[in-house]
Amino acid sequence: MQNTIDTVVFDLGGVLVDWNPRHLYRKLFAGDEAAMEAFLANVCNAAWNERQDRGRPWSQAIAQAIAAHPDHEPHIRAYRERWDEMLAGALEGTVQVLDELHGAGVRLIALTNWSAETFHYAEARFAFLKQFEGILVSGQEGLMKPEPEIFQLLLNRYGLSAPSTLFIDDVQKNVDVAVEQGMQAIRFTDPTQLRTALHGLGLPVAQKRA
Repeated sequence: MQNTIDTVVFDLGGVLVDWNPRHLYRKLFAGDEAAMEAFLANVCNAAWNERQDRGRPWSQAIAQAIAAHPDHEPHIRAYRERWDEMLAGALEGTVQVLDELHGAGVRLIALTNWSAETFHYAEARFAFLKQFEGILVSGQEGLMKPEPEIFQLLLNRYGLSAPSTLFIDDVQKNVDVAVEQGMQAIRFTDPTQLRTALHGLGLPVAQKRA
């Protein structure tokens, strides 16, 4: 029997916000995709960036990367100095879903892997973030998805019942750990898929017709 959902928890990057370092580095590498991808794989890669999402200071991260790759210093510095250019904008289809849930009085919370030092860019730019009762930011907590501890922190901080909480994320391992913690979860692929899934769970979103 399906548990009633009273709270929906959204991931931000890849679900509500289009963040991608390529939005910046395509400009910096003047369209040289191979050079850009090599830089993002070997210098400022996902594992390096995730340490900032966990709370490592950007000043330390930049200094360490420059020490290891001095020939890439300008590109490394740009990762922090021009970080806001990695934000392409909101994913409007998902924002519409959020608006409908908010308008219907569904409890809304966000859980995001994001540096504490750069989250203010999102707060200043995206008015829809005000619709969340709370936003748990990994860089402020020293924990990050998919660690079980951050899901437990979420449940405890907001007094949530795991079976009646729905978590939405675009990364499968994060979805899997949420389910392991007793939550319901959806892996996000696109706004239409999300809308269909939420409608099927009985949440108050319109079922859009093609």
